[in-house]
Amino acid sequence: MAEQTDTRERILDVALELFNEKGYDGTSLREIAERLGVTKAALYYHFERKEDILLELHLRMHGIGRGILDRLDAVEDERDVVAAWPALVDAFIDEVLANRDLFLLHQRNQGAFAKIADDERHQAENEDIEERFRRFLSTEAIPLDDRVRMAASVGAVMVALMGATGGGLFGDVSTTDVADRVRGIVHDMLRS
Repeated sequence: MAEQTDTRERILDVALELFNEKGYDGTSLREIAERLGVTKAALYYHFERKEDILLELHLRMHGIGRGILDRLDAVEDERDVVAAWPALVDAFIDEVLANRDLFLLHQRNQGAFAKIADDERHQAENEDIEERFRRFLSTEAIPLDDRVRMAASVGAVMVALMGATGGGLFGDVSTTDVADRVRGIVHDMLRS
């Protein structure tokens, strides 16, 4: 079973590289199989369609969000979430940096994601993450100003780092340099 999981992860990693190099629409299953050194039949054993690969890559991003939300769930007293939030934002920034290729995939292939928008698993994951995040932001145990800062901090991280990763939003400035500044600005915002 571990070998199947390893093969599946290798397929996803190679597909991610190719989708970022050539675009989702410009990459065929044959090219993924060739880069892996396997037959198309071997690839089909793990993924029936290219959309299935795209979905799994997208769900890796959901995993980042779930990981942060799991850490929020571990905070026993909701009022302690405000104190824990800066460390959670730092962890989120670290995850975005560690998974730049996933964010680049989303930047470069936005149209392709319409192909998986109606997938039941995708919708269920989206709804779960949104519901969990909404639950934290709607709790009255946390002052409204703090809840707004928390939401704004997530938005700041996403816009700035996605723009830096794939969109050249800040010109030639490295994503790491942008991340350092985002981290400082978000911490300043959270202290207000």
